Amino acid sequence: MILFDCDGTLTDSHGAIVEAMQQAFENNGIAKPDAECVNRIIGLSLREAVRRLLPESSDEALQEQVRQGYRESYRIAEQQITLYPGVREVLDELKLRGYWLGVVTGKSHPGLLRVLENFNLRDYFYVIRTADCTHSKPHPAMVSECMVEMGVRPEQTTVVGDALYDVQMARAAGVRCIGVSFGVGESEALLQAGAECVVDDFFSLLDHFPPLP
Repeated sequence: MILFDCDGTLTDSHGAIVEAMQQAFENNGIAKPDAECVNRIIGLSLREAVRRLLPESSDEALQEQVRQGYRESYRIAEQQITLYPGVREVLDELKLRGYWLGVVTGKSHPGLLRVLENFNLRDYFYVIRTADCTHSKPHPAMVSECMVEMGVRPEQTTVVGDALYDVQMARAAGVRCIGVSFGVGESEALLQAGAECVVDDFFSLLDHFPPLP
């Protein structure tokens, strides 16, 4: 089983996330975080991401206002999102080679479904986990629950993702992780965190998943 992250792995979406988060802060009269700060929280649940970006003194009401502002801004910004080159072709080939595919993401369930429907990807994935239905990354629950649902062992499971949270989640779940360099994470940092390797384009993933017997 191969479990893919979404933002920064399947979709080139970090620009839209940064834009929406900065807009949410500005709309609430708060100094906007810079792009680097926002990139560092991509992969977390929205609740955890906003909590980390706001000052520690901020209350729950303000955090919810920013979260709601982000949701509204992102619905506009997500029109910019594209799939990375090769995503559909690689998913087709991996299914032909006998792999079960899934998605584990910090997005909400409705947000993920919009992505899958917009790009006609829903039928590729047998199992999905989002941050609003279980623990946020880097907690291992997303991976562990997918393995239980599909009846797959840790040694049969791989996470593919672009962020340190993906690697940390995979290691916590006892599965291997392959990093991608075209999202928010730097290759060296992903390797130091425990990624088995890092690929520079989506097509290169096929080198690591040979046809199953």
